[in-house]
Amino acid sequence: MTLAIIATRAGLGLDAPEVQVEVHLANGLPGMTLVGLPETAVRESRERVRSALATCGLDYPLRRITLNLAPADLPKEGGRFDLPIALGLLVASGQLPAAALEGVECAGELALDGRLRPVAGMLPFAMATRQAGRRLILPEANADEAALVNGLEVLPAAHLLDVVAHLVGRIPLVAHPPAAPPQDGPAALDLCDVRGQYQARRALEVAAAGGHNLLFAGPPGTGKTLLASRLPGLLPPLGDDEALEVAAIRSVCALPLSDGFGRRPFRSPHHTASAVSLVGGGSRPRPGEISLAHRGVLFLDELPEFSRQVLEVLREPLESGEIHIARASHERRFPARFQLVAAMNPCPCGHLGDPRQDCVCTASQIQRYQARLSGPLLDRIDLQVEVPALPVEQLTSHQPGESTEMVRRRVMAARQRQQQRGVLNAQLAGAALERACALEVAERTWLAQSLERLRLSARAYHRVLRVALTLADLAGRERPCRDDLIEAIGYRQLDRLLRKG
Repeated sequence: MTLAIIATRAGLGLDAPEVQVEVHLANGLPGMTLVGLPETAVRESRERVRSALATCGLDYPLRRITLNLAPADLPKEGGRFDLPIALGLLVASGQLPAAALEGVECAGELALDGRLRPVAGMLPFAMATRQAGRRLILPEANADEAALVNGLEVLPAAHLLDVVAHLVGRIPLVAHPPAAPPQDGPAALDLCDVRGQYQARRALEVAAAGGHNLLFAGPPGTGKTLLASRLPGLLPPLGDDEALEVAAIRSVCALPLSDGFGRRPFRSPHHTASAVSLVGGGSRPRPGEISLAHRGVLFLDELPEFSRQVLEVLREPLESGEIHIARASHERRFPARFQLVAAMNPCPCGHLGDPRQDCVCTASQIQRYQARLSGPLLDRIDLQVEVPALPVEQLTSHQPGESTEMVRRRVMAARQRQQQRGVLNAQLAGAALERACALEVAERTWLAQSLERLRLSARAYHRVLRVALTLADLAGRERPCRDDLIEAIGYRQLDRLLRKG
């Protein structure tokens, strides 16, 4: 046989489109032509495959070889095509039976001695292979990752000769067992560790119940970071499909999956992070921090210290739940349904309105500092809460507050009510939001007058409704009442909170 076709897959963000490695042998001067938009690492596979076959005692065809990676207009990158190319050469030269590779996909980078090295992004590959109803041959180091996909037959191998022995029926590869349920990791940080700060704790509960974005503003050392770190413990665990979705993003970024699989991610990038590191991108686009925080929490400490350009790129994904990265030759879409929690000081020195210490900033310095946060960005943050300095008696009190478990029970009950609407309250929009709130005429009139006095935007109006609906869900009411609206508007007073004193 002079033609062989081996099934594998490319890696395009979180997608794994099928690629057929077509190998044709013809008479003529020995040489290899590789076509199908291969980038540098793929073109270099010729030398890795040649050396691997030679060191394994297998024949490298001394004929004119044409390798086509189809479809031809799909970019191919990385070392994952080494193993399918090597197997294609062996099938085309008659050293392996073509029938042995029916219903099989494979991937793996070859060392010069024939060992199989792991490749990044195998979890999306495995998910697509299961959907196609095929088996998967891959390096041993990727087996645990691929085994997270239930219903897929995973055949790990350590060496090219192991794959050959399996395909000729001599020594079959042992299927990797399905991944065991993830072990319980370290206990979530408990909310009872937070002293005082009752309004901030209440806002944290509301944020967890409705999926709302949250901003803490206050002097240094008042517990803003402590509060933010407790939010993941209030959220329900990820479902099976959600856990795979989160793990697939880590897989594409070549991050270990063993740490925290099945738990809500908590990402906390430094304020020197660039726009590309935060939202994703690059010449070969990869997910950024907002995608790594998908289905979890993105915590931005010292919010005004981030570049304004960096913060502005958050506006679209906060609304849409995804990030669209476009380049001249290609585009990628990455999920980014994260919950934003931010913390900031009220001024550069941090002590504006702090009874413990006088502020030393000038009015112009305070204005420039606060102006780093644009109105459109603040509009997208539902809950804006002051975290004041605590009296000494509260700090030294031994009376603990409510535990994470107690608050989580209320959060779960509120989320169960939202499941009947189909989405979390933070994602309700348009007619669905109006129907869910169903305000009386008097309440609607009062709300319109209040928003006009406070000069809040139309976007802020809808976010007030969403927060009020979450407050009603926590209280077990069918629709928001006047008290819910008052409390929801109270979470929109950022300017007053920052400029008081």
